[in-house]
Amino acid sequence: MNSYKIALIIEEMDQSYQSSILNGIAAAASEFSLNISVFVSFSGSINQAHAKGEFNIFNLPDFNDFDGAILLTNTLARQSVTNDILERIKAAGIPAVSIDNDIPYLYHVGIDNRAAMRRIAEHLINVHHFTKFAYISGPEDNPESVDRLSAFLEVLEEKDLNISEEYIYFGNFRAPSGREAVEHFLSLGKELPEAIICANDVMASSAINRLMDEGLYVPRDIAVTGFDNTYNTQNYQVEITSVDRPLALSGRIACKMLSNHFRNIAQERSVILNMSPHFTESCGCSHNANDNIKAFKEQNYCNYMRIESSQDFMSETNKLSVELLGTDSFENYIAILKEFTQKIAAEEFYFCLCESWLSESGIDSAASGTTENAESLNTYSDEILVPIAYSNGKFHDVDKIKRRDILPAVANNGRSGKLYYHIPLHFGERCFGYMVIYNSPMPLHSSMFESFCISLSNTLENIRKVISLEYAIKRLKRLYARDTFSGIYNRNGFVQATADVYNDCVANQRDIMLMFIDLDGLKKINDTYGHSVGDKAICCVADVLVKSCTNGEIFCRFGGDEFIVFAADATETEADALTKLIADNISELNASGVNPFTLSASTGYVITKPQEGEDIFNFVTEADKVMYAEKKKKKLSKYLKA
Repeated sequence: MNSYKIALIIEEMDQSYQSSILNGIAAAASEFSLNISVFVSFSGSINQAHAKGEFNIFNLPDFNDFDGAILLTNTLARQSVTNDILERIKAAGIPAVSIDNDIPYLYHVGIDNRAAMRRIAEHLINVHHFTKFAYISGPEDNPESVDRLSAFLEVLEEKDLNISEEYIYFGNFRAPSGREAVEHFLSLGKELPEAIICANDVMASSAINRLMDEGLYVPRDIAVTGFDNTYNTQNYQVEITSVDRPLALSGRIACKMLSNHFRNIAQERSVILNMSPHFTESCGCSHNANDNIKAFKEQNYCNYMRIESSQDFMSETNKLSVELLGTDSFENYIAILKEFTQKIAAEEFYFCLCESWLSESGIDSAASGTTENAESLNTYSDEILVPIAYSNGKFHDVDKIKRRDILPAVANNGRSGKLYYHIPLHFGERCFGYMVIYNSPMPLHSSMFESFCISLSNTLENIRKVISLEYAIKRLKRLYARDTFSGIYNRNGFVQATADVYNDCVANQRDIMLMFIDLDGLKKINDTYGHSVGDKAICCVADVLVKSCTNGEIFCRFGGDEFIVFAADATETEADALTKLIADNISELNASGVNPFTLSASTGYVITKPQEGEDIFNFVTEADKVMYAEKKKKKLSKYLKA
């Protein structure tokens, strides 16, 4: 059977709902010969720039390069992101399965949210005789959230019961929503409801904890129900009344539907799975703990092992963060990360960076006041650097790959059933790249892994800033040492460049030559052609010196239209030869006719042995005197072309 390449889109896989579905998909991937690339974002942050950076991972896959897709669009926080993904999948023409959200032109695996919520509401009314309710919903635009709320309201209407709008709280399916909803209900200053119905278990558990903080016990003072029956995999104080849904089975069926499509096996477009309410402690139903002692022991053991594993992981990642933040070079950064790669025992690990992740050009753009390339820094580059490629127990040398390849060639070993997790690396909107993990004991489906990913991205930003700062300092030093007008050394640069050799000449009584050069007739050039042409004349002298001084001489623009040249161990013959070469190169430039003026310069030099305490600029005055005597000999009747 052929192995098929599948893209899976999901957000916040640290939630029990997502984790359970992923486990089902992972178990089925090998059975149906699928290799699955999971593109994951953690965008729960209220920081909009961070959220954009996370969502960028969904722009990485080119769906034309995949055989199919599995989507959990109900986990995505932004509809615009969902719409873009759906449009790209439609354009690629590949089969896709949507889990829970029913998208008409895709295969669908779901549940009857309405029927399940009706069972919960009817139970609370018919069995417990509750009449006063509060409701904690998911997002207003989430299809599952809408179905569950409308079913609850439908039952209330049938029973001639009402609920005030202020007792309906719209959350986001995450734990903080449950706590915030209870705080909202308490702030109303009215009689509390008899029961709070929650659209999922995560919000229900958080609501229970917040109620108990206020001294309100569940179910004695108030009943609480959940949905999805995922919270039984976590610690809880009371067993939550919920709806048991086959999340892992949803993942398996999604894989099977794609397999059927590839094998041309006829099937229904949509599969609706059965759900069964689980009425227990939190709504007031009886609970016999003795019946569940074995299950509790197993759960406690699982929690213990999970905590122990998490503590080990946290310890290693904390050490990693400290070491990475302390490094001052990218080479050391990668070396430290490679050590960590071996410690986490992932079967495969790829650290992939955009070519522009460092982008020293951004410093130049900022210095010049432009925003050139700013947009390119927020997207994946066409070619991706791979400083770490680890598989089969060893590191592979991979220079770069094409963006559309996503994984280096060493990952393609012919096996099927792989589940690769693709995690974004970014700082705010700035895209650094992504990392890929396959078969690792790391607690990937946990908030600690999210924290690790954020920390890793932050350390990348730190080393980027360190490297960029070093680059900026070098650039500033260059600006400090260079004449920004002509491009050659200024006085500061001249002093720095000559310091060591000049000091050695002093110490060892070696000869030095100091030549002074003055541009002739600059005022006449300025008066005739304007200062911009006069500026060009100055630059022409600088260019002549660059062309002439090729034997280790050091030269600079001394100021205005004056230049100096320094050389160690120069003889009179060599100094005369340099003087002639400068004059010849000026004549050659004039003969080219590129300028409206005739360039002319006067030179003078001194050769001497410098003594202790004598500054190099002491000899400029002597050379200037020689130059001035030379200038007086010239006939300055005409410097300009007729």
